[in-house]
Amino acid sequence: MPDTNAADTQAADTTAPASGSPATPSFPQAMEIAGQWLALWEAGELSDEVLADRVGELVASLDGARGFFVVALAGDSPLMDRLPETLVLSLRGAGDLVVDLTARNLAMSTAMAVHHGRTDDGDQQAGSKRVQIRCTELLRLLEPGAVKERLERLLAATAGSGDDVAFLERWGYDGDQKAAIAAAIEAVAE
Repeated sequence: MPDTNAADTQAADTTAPASGSPATPSFPQAMEIAGQWLALWEAGELSDEVLADRVGELVASLDGARGFFVVALAGDSPLMDRLPETLVLSLRGAGDLVVDLTARNLAMSTAMAVHHGRTDDGDQQAGSKRVQIRCTELLRLLEPGAVKERLERLLAATAGSGDDVAFLERWGYDGDQKAAIAAAIEAVAE
C-alpha cells in the first residue's frame, strides 16, 4: 500500500497540539483531507481499516465531521453507498456528534429536494435525494438509542415544538418541506 503524503499524515495525527495544527482541521481543511482520503480509498490505495481510523480521528471535531460529511454525503464517492463495517464502527464510536450531523443533513437534503422539485432542477433534486438516502442508511447503522432520541427531537420541531424549531426556522423551511422532513424521519425506522 503506497504511503500518503506528509500533509495527509499530519492532518490525521490527533496527537499533535491543537494550537494551529492540522490535528483540529478547519472546515475547508477537513473537506480537502476527506476528499484526498476518499480518492485513495477508491483507488484501492487506502484500506477500509485505515480509512476508518482516519475518519474516526477527523470526526472527533465538529469542523472535521462537517468537512467529512460534506464530501462523503454530497460527493460522487461510492463510500456512503457501500459503507465498510470498520467505518460504521468508527462513526458509531464518534457518538452524538455524528448522529446530530447526520440527522441535520437528512433534514436539509430532504427540504432541498422539495425546493429543487419546485424549480424543476432535476439534477440538483437527484443530488439532494441521494444525500437523503445516504443519511437514512447511515442513521439506520448508528447507535439506535441516540438516533431515536435525536430524530424524535427533529420530528417534534416539524410540528412546531422543541429546540430544533430554531434550526428549521433558520433555513426558512415551509410547511411542505417540514412535512417531507417528517416523512423522511419516519422512513428511517422502516
